[in-house]
Amino acid sequence: MTKKIALLATDGVEEVEFTKPRDALVQAGAEAVLVSPKDEILSTEGDIHPSESYKADLALGRAKAADFDGLVLPGGTVNADKLRIDADAVAFVRDFVASGKPIATICHGAWTLLEADGVAGHTLTSWPSLKTDLVRAGATWVDEEYVRDGKLASSRNPKDLPAFCKGIVELFEIA
Repeated sequence: MTKKIALLATDGVEEVEFTKPRDALVQAGAEAVLVSPKDEILSTEGDIHPSESYKADLALGRAKAADFDGLVLPGGTVNADKLRIDADAVAFVRDFVASGKPIATICHGAWTLLEADGVAGHTLTSWPSLKTDLVRAGATWVDEEYVRDGKLASSRNPKDLPAFCKGIVELFEIA
C-alpha cells in the first residue's frame, strides 16, 4: 500500500527543504501531498531570494491528519513563522501529534511543531536560533545533522538534507 505523506508549507518555504524531501519520498514510492493554506505558494532560497511557485495539492482547510501516514514540516523562516500563527495549520499538526503518526521537521519547521505542543519530552534538532524556544517548551535540543526520537525526526538546515531524506524514508517506513 502506498504511503501518503503531507508536506505542510506556505509562502517562504525554503526551496530545497521542500523539494528534496518531496522527491525522496516520491522516489521511494510514497505519495507526497503539498498541503497549504494558499492555492499557490512561492518558495525562497536562503529566506531571501524568491524561487519557484507550487500549486497546493490540498487546501489546508480540507486536510485531515487521519488521511495521511505522516507529516513533513519543511523550513524557511517566513514559512514557519506564518504557519505557527495559522490556527488551521497548528490544529493540523496537533492532530498528527495526538495520533502518534510520524512527523519530520527540518530547520525552522520545528516552530510549527512547538506551537502544536509536539516537542515536550522529545530530543530534536533545528536551526540553532530555535534552541531556546524548544528547550523552554520541554524538548532536549542537540546539534546533530539528523535526530530520530521515536516517531519524530529532525535536521538542522539544508546541508543536512542527505541524512534527512534518507532518514524520513525510514521513518515513514516507505522502503
